[in-house]
Formats: sequence, structure tokens, C-alpha cells
Amino acid sequence: MSGTIALTAGTACILTVTVAVPLRRLALRWDLVDRPSGHRAHTRPTPYLGGIAIAVGTAVPTAIALGFADLQITAILLAATAVCVLGLIDDIAPLPAATRLAVETVVAIGVVLSGVQAPLTGTWLDGALTVVWVVVMTNSFNLLDNMDGALGTVAAVTAGLLAATALVQGHIALAVLLAALTCASLGFLPHNWAPARMFMGDSGSLFLGFTLACSATVLVTGRPPDETIAGLLLPTFVATVDTCVVFLSRILTNRSPLQGGTDHVSHRLRRTGLGTRTVATTLGTITTITGALCLAMVLDWLSPLIALVVASVIAVVLIGLLRGVSVDSPVQRPKTPQKIRERRR
Repeated sequence: MSGTIALTAGTACILTVTVAVPLRRLALRWDLVDRPSGHRAHTRPTPYLGGIAIAVGTAVPTAIALGFADLQITAILLAATAVCVLGLIDDIAPLPAATRLAVETVVAIGVVLSGVQAPLTGTWLDGALTVVWVVVMTNSFNLLDNMDGALGTVAAVTAGLLAATALVQGHIALAVLLAALTCASLGFLPHNWAPARMFMGDSGSLFLGFTLACSATVLVTGRPPDETIAGLLLPTFVATVDTCVVFLSRILTNRSPLQGGTDHVSHRLRRTGLGTRTVATTLGTITTITGALCLAMVLDWLSPLIALVVASVIAVVLIGLLRGVSVDSPVQRPKTPQKIRERRR
């Protein structure tokens, strides 16, 4: 089975890298580009459709390796593909938030009906809570896609550590899926690393968020409530903290939590003087620490309480460091020769 995992992962990486090239050309030809605006951090039109490459790179090798024998993996793949299509439509013609949430809820219900549930209460409420969790996390990862390389790095690290956790727990089919997702994310990074030549768009960020949220849920099935909570929060630490910081800061300043903005954790780190690549690396490092805490908990090296306490300390320190960072001033960018030329055009 280790050979199957390695082959699937390698195929996912190669397929993503390869498919992204014609998709980028197609996006430029069809003018499917993200243009700079008030709350955008980039300075030039950048093509979308990178998310399609990630989805293809993940789903195709996984389906070939596993077939459709595993009901839960099949449900996750089909639902994630539906969410990817939803994101693609939203990239082309922005959809109302209510429409997006409705579709995400329906496909999340489908995954829950396949048996993917977080055992929090031991009652019928677990299904409803799981749906809410998956939808919230799907959109949290979507919000995290706000800087070159940030989400790709976080997703690759998260999926890789979840794959290791799945292997430890004996979830071989899920390990295959997560290994493919890890390498598909890595395969997209050369196109998305700063300065990005391509964005994954909502199609990619929603696909990643949905798949990771569902995978984390599978891994806590049958676990006690404390392990369940830790198993859900630790792998999604960066996305969870980022969403909480953004929502709380906007509510306190009487702004809509649903509007776009440059007040995310990544933007705040950027304003402290860190470069874009350093920000992505920093977020990946934090994800590595909290993901490793989750793996250590599964291996019984740490109790869920200790793992959550350590993660909470990291969150407090991070929020404390970023508390005084202004979110009103524009992000400073180095004036490279390329950008100077662009301004003269």
C-alpha cells in the first residue's frame, strides 16, 4: 500500500504542475483574471483556474488508485468536486453569499449521510454540528487565500500531517486521498509562489477547505469529545485563528465580516516588515507545529488538553504580536524593476 500512496502522490504532483500550464493560458485567453482593487494585495492582473489543476491533480489519481469502493472517500471527492465547480462559477460571475452557503450545506449533508460525523454530543446533533463545521471551515480556508503561496503552503502541510495521522490510525484510503492533496498543493506552489503567476481562485480554496475539513472529521470518528475537539481544531489552526481575528476586528470596528479586506493575519504579518514568501513560510511553520501536536496526540504522546493548551498559547502570542499592527494603511511592496515598468505603461 505504501507503493500505491507514493505513486498516487507523485502522479498528483506531476499532473497538477502539467495541467496548470494550459489552464493559465486558457484563463488569459478568456480574460479570467483577478484584477487589482481596493482590498487586493497584488498589483497586476493574475489568471485564475489554478484550483481546477489542484482538483484534477487530487481527484483523478485518487479515483484511479481507490476506485469507488470506499463510500466515505467517494462522497468526499464528489462533494469536493461540486464545491470546486461552485467556486469556478463564483470566479467567473460572483454568486450571492446565500447561494454559496446553500450549495455548500447541501453537499456537506451528503458527506455526513455517508457516515462522516464528529462525535461531539452522541446525539442526532452531531450530524448538524458536522455540517456547520465543514461549511465554516470551507469558507475559512477560502478567506485564507489572500496572499501568494499562503493557502498552498498551509494546505500542503495540513494535508501531509493529516495523511500521516490517517496512516497511524489505519485509514489507508484517506491517507491516499490526503497524500494526493498534499502533492497537488505542492505541485501548484511553483505557479503561485510570490510573485504569483496564477491564482487558485475560489474553485481551489473551497476544494481544499472542504476536503481538509471532511478529512479531519473522518479522523475523529469514534473518538472521545476532548480528542474530537482537538482533532478538529489543531489541523485547521491557522484558518480558524485567521477567521476569528478578521470577524472580531470587523465587528469591533462596525464593518461587515463578509466583505473583503486586507486585515487578515497574513496582511498583518506583511505589515510588520516580513516579505510575502516569509509570510507564507511563517504560516506553514505554525501549521506544522499545530499539526504535529495533533499527530502527537493520536500517538498518545500528548493529552488532548495539553495539545490544546499549547495551541492556545501560540494563538495568544500570535494575536498579541499582531494586535497593534495597523490594518488601514496599504501593504508596502518593494519597487522591483518589473513593477516600475508596469506603472509606466
